[in-house]
Amino acid sequence: MSTLLKGKAVADNISEDLIKEVEILKEKEITPKLAIIRVGARPDDLAYERGALNRCAKVGVETEVKELPEDITQEDFIKELRKINNDTNIHGILVFRPLPKHLNEEVIKYEIVPEKDVDCFSPINAAKLLEGDDTGFPPCTPMAVIEILKHYQVPMEGKKAVVLGRSMVVGKPAALLLLKENATVTICHSRTRELSKVTQEGDILVAAIGKGKFVKEDFVKEGAVVIDVGINVDEEGNLHGDVDFDQCEKKASMITPVPGGVGSVTTSILAKHVIKACKLQNNL
Repeated sequence: MSTLLKGKAVADNISEDLIKEVEILKEKEITPKLAIIRVGARPDDLAYERGALNRCAKVGVETEVKELPEDITQEDFIKELRKINNDTNIHGILVFRPLPKHLNEEVIKYEIVPEKDVDCFSPINAAKLLEGDDTGFPPCTPMAVIEILKHYQVPMEGKKAVVLGRSMVVGKPAALLLLKENATVTICHSRTRELSKVTQEGDILVAAIGKGKFVKEDFVKEGAVVIDVGINVDEEGNLHGDVDFDQCEKKASMITPVPGGVGSVTTSILAKHVIKACKLQNNL
């Protein structure tokens, strides 16, 4: 039976520190504020939004949700984004992705100002992540992976870490953050040959491929630590991850549940990044 790496304890620990930081800022008459830009009303966006609003409220970060129509033109989207860029009361901006296909993310990502880009949409922050520049903002979900591993004292230095997935949202940034912790990292994906043999090499396996219950028992090394980043909804409306939990928990030494794992820490990282952005913008 593996140990459950529950996210709540990690999130609460981070939040305690954030509450103190916000109190200090408010003494200086500064209140950190996050703007969420959402196009349409996808269920997964709404679920994350609820979690983000709750977490921000708990730590004292103000929030504003800008809901835009699903058929908004690219020109109008950029106008709305620029308004928020220029609003000095807003310190952090979260754009829910993927955007509808008629909106070109390759153009829009250059519009968000890097100093407010708290989830690494801007290429400037992606470059800072690659450079190891701590003034940038790595994506919140991969940072949550690292925070969970640190909280539960999972050694990363010198360990073999396998990241399943290569997106700029999770896979690639997670690999870079694990490298920063001195892990030896392999990235694999749906086109990798003999995929399960590659994932079996991981002392740490991060599953972020976006396919429900894709990772089976034969993907997991005996005693590995399994971090499930996936959020999938089945036909009955139940949430589950990219890992077949019932199969893999028998083989893993530690495993994150879904829900209640990485996702619950991600919102704390988001709040942490808004506070960091607020401090940088106020030269603190």
